Amino acid sequence: MEFLKIENLCKVYGKGENQVMALDHISLTMEKGDFTAIIGASGSGKSTLLHAIGGVDIPTSGKIYLDGQDVYGQNSEKLAIFRRRQVGLIYQFHNLIPTLNVVENITLPVLMDRRKVNRERLNDLLDLLGLQERKTHLPNQLSGGQQQRVAIGRALMNAPAVMLADEPTGSLDSRNGQEIIRLLKNSHRKYHQSLILVTHDENIALQADRIITIADGKILRDERQVKLP
Repeated sequence: MEFLKIENLCKVYGKGENQVMALDHISLTMEKGDFTAIIGASGSGKSTLLHAIGGVDIPTSGKIYLDGQDVYGQNSEKLAIFRRRQVGLIYQFHNLIPTLNVVENITLPVLMDRRKVNRERLNDLLDLLGLQERKTHLPNQLSGGQQQRVAIGRALMNAPAVMLADEPTGSLDSRNGQEIIRLLKNSHRKYHQSLILVTHDENIALQADRIITIADGKILRDERQVKLP
């Protein structure tokens, strides 16, 4: 089932001689529930593409449809609601609120949406992420890996349709990085969400169902992985 459709997407930064084409007429579709990795060199446009899909970086031209909804065919207020409810964003750096504890950071998107916290889902996430014993801790009382788990929980709390992870292991050591990828894959399977992950690590990319390679703002390769039984 087609979940994401991108049509002739362009993103241009700057003007005149300083103009940079970050995305150059990209078109692609993705199936619901897929785990897709986007790889490419620094400056290739992979993060720009991810942020455009998530409603964060407005494209210069082109269309993005997520679950049948025209992402940029809505006003700024509806776009903000769309980002909170339909998209879970995870960055390389955790961006946690330092004065809020683990539970408060995870539930922040729900509270900003003025909705009631689903306690069952919260406890489920705390179990999944191994944070039950840390739920009253502040970010500075957590390791880097634990802070990234909190960021994952925050992204998952609103039960988004798609998870977008931008170099989620980039600031972690190898062991913690592997654990974060394991957790993302577990949540992807458990909640039947689409997962799109930007990485420069080929070993991480090889765990995906599909690998899209971007260079100079264009799709260079698009390969579906053959998984052994």
